[in-house]
Amino acid sequence: MSADVRHVADGTYLVHGGNTNWVILTDGDAVTLVDTGYPGDRRLLLDSLAAVGSSPEAVAAVLITHAHNDHLGSAEYLRAAHGTPVLLHAAEVPHARRDFLQQVSVGRVLRNAWRPGVLPWTAHVLRSGGTEQHPVTAPAPFPADGPLDLPGRPVPVHTPGHTDGHCVYHLPDAGVVISGDALVSGHAVSRIEGPQLLPDMFHHDRARAVASLDVLAGLEGDLLLPGHGPVHRGPVKDAAARARERAF
Repeated sequence: MSADVRHVADGTYLVHGGNTNWVILTDGDAVTLVDTGYPGDRRLLLDSLAAVGSSPEAVAAVLITHAHNDHLGSAEYLRAAHGTPVLLHAAEVPHARRDFLQQVSVGRVLRNAWRPGVLPWTAHVLRSGGTEQHPVTAPAPFPADGPLDLPGRPVPVHTPGHTDGHCVYHLPDAGVVISGDALVSGHAVSRIEGPQLLPDMFHHDRARAVASLDVLAGLEGDLLLPGHGPVHRGPVKDAAARARERAF
């Protein structure tokens, strides 16, 4: 399996890993990496950096939308091996350290095993190291409000619900929203396509996840890069509205 790297906008790449996406933002030789996939996606992650002409050493920072295992997978590896800063919302920092875990439990997955796609997805999670814990030893909160001084100039926007500290990243000049798991366009256990919330079992607080769709609707952009599913083109506010309709 090779990295599926899609050039979706100037200096912006969406990478489809093992059921989870990450984003590479480039500026000359430097890059910002948003999320890192499963632990088992590490080779794909490194291959994707090479595919855009970069390397782990060139990663200025890893930004994490939220600290679930399928997004945090190689963050500690990059921090420990290359000194790469790992940045998150302040509320997500202790989650990345694994002071606590806001992730679907084995019991809840088993209770949903009858649903289409859940058993194959579970097998993939196990193969990809999704039940392993790779806490980040020294995660840090964003250093300031507003655009980060990193390639792509991403603006963190707090969208709690999926986890308490979930953030999306807005690229206002490019009209891009990197939405993590606050708004997706598909998932291995979902039977629908297009803008949607993840199935209920994945959210720490579903009501807040639904409410955060209003935050997403307020972001200007016409290119949505989700944590799961393909790129979605069209007004982000319309995508958020569609997901809200489907949530009820």
